[in-house]
Amino acid sequence: MTGHVTLFLCGDVMTGRGIDQILPDPGDPTLHEPSIRDAADYVKLAERFTGAIPRPCQFDYIWGDALEHLRQEAPQAIIINLETTITRSDTYWPGKDVHYKMSPENIGCLTSARIDCCVLANNHMLDWGIPGLLDTLKALDNAGIKHAGAGRNLREAQEPAILPAGEDSRIIVFSLGSTSSGIPIAWSAEEDRPGLYVIETQGNEPIRALARQIDKIKRPGDIVIVSIHWGGNWGYKIPGNQKEFAHRLVDEARVDILHGHSSHHVKAIEVYKERLILYGCGDFLNDYEGITGYENFRGDLALMYFADLNPATGKLLALRMIPTQVRRLRVNRASEADTQWLEALLNREGKRFRTRVMLSAGNFMTLDWS
Repeated sequence: MTGHVTLFLCGDVMTGRGIDQILPDPGDPTLHEPSIRDAADYVKLAERFTGAIPRPCQFDYIWGDALEHLRQEAPQAIIINLETTITRSDTYWPGKDVHYKMSPENIGCLTSARIDCCVLANNHMLDWGIPGLLDTLKALDNAGIKHAGAGRNLREAQEPAILPAGEDSRIIVFSLGSTSSGIPIAWSAEEDRPGLYVIETQGNEPIRALARQIDKIKRPGDIVIVSIHWGGNWGYKIPGNQKEFAHRLVDEARVDILHGHSSHHVKAIEVYKERLILYGCGDFLNDYEGITGYENFRGDLALMYFADLNPATGKLLALRMIPTQVRRLRVNRASEADTQWLEALLNREGKRFRTRVMLSAGNFMTLDWS
């Protein structure tokens, strides 16, 4: 068993709509939104805001500066929340204002970053109906990318992704979705229907069910991650029920990392009993440039989270964070001023959890939870 395992985590990755349109094989740009009917208009908005964008771009263009940091850190696993269906389906879900999809021929944008696992239990995975979900599962399987949180039936949706992490360790990833993030209850998988792992449909004690699953599969050296899409898009408040849910996962289900997302901006970090809890990771990649509103939250800024864990105990050894900013539909290193803004935010929001971040050379951040 190695001395530590390094994992990469980030927030929402949205490769559809405008981003799909700049990739080599864009799909049908038709949208069913109240104000914008052509996905290419999101590219034009971004260009008016930040400058010309190459079209078509190479698959790795959208990851920008992140690729070099991934190479340098060399994590054992790269895990993202994919908020985009991979399909050419035109069966959009009625009653939703936003529908994300990426052409299956553009799957190279995920393989170019060597994504190991996509968590799928989120509020965009059935934007293009059950056909879109099934196409997504097929595309990821064909590309050799593990996934969790969605399936052709409830059993598949509840199964974790299992990733190797050295000779004696594995990374076990569960993906859960909450209706508090906007997931329709109708998207929940059933025994004979495709869908998502939605916790509100799993009886009164989804934690106990998870604990039983983990007890069956976890062995010495394994690290268990629960990735959950929960809460609203804006606001720093951590509801008491989220904090209780996260703590119970650690106490009762032996979870080592809680990877929370849905908020369009970075939220507080907690370390509970030496286990990492990320309440909200923000949007890592999207096509929101040029869209006004909520500017005070700085949704253009995000973090690359590199967590070192002891595989023998599951305890957090270190957390390094690299500040990023979406510009020209790609991930860029954040400026020094924006990095300091994130530092102040994390320290302000971390007070209640007794966590703080420290800037190191090169505008990296490290977490202190002493």
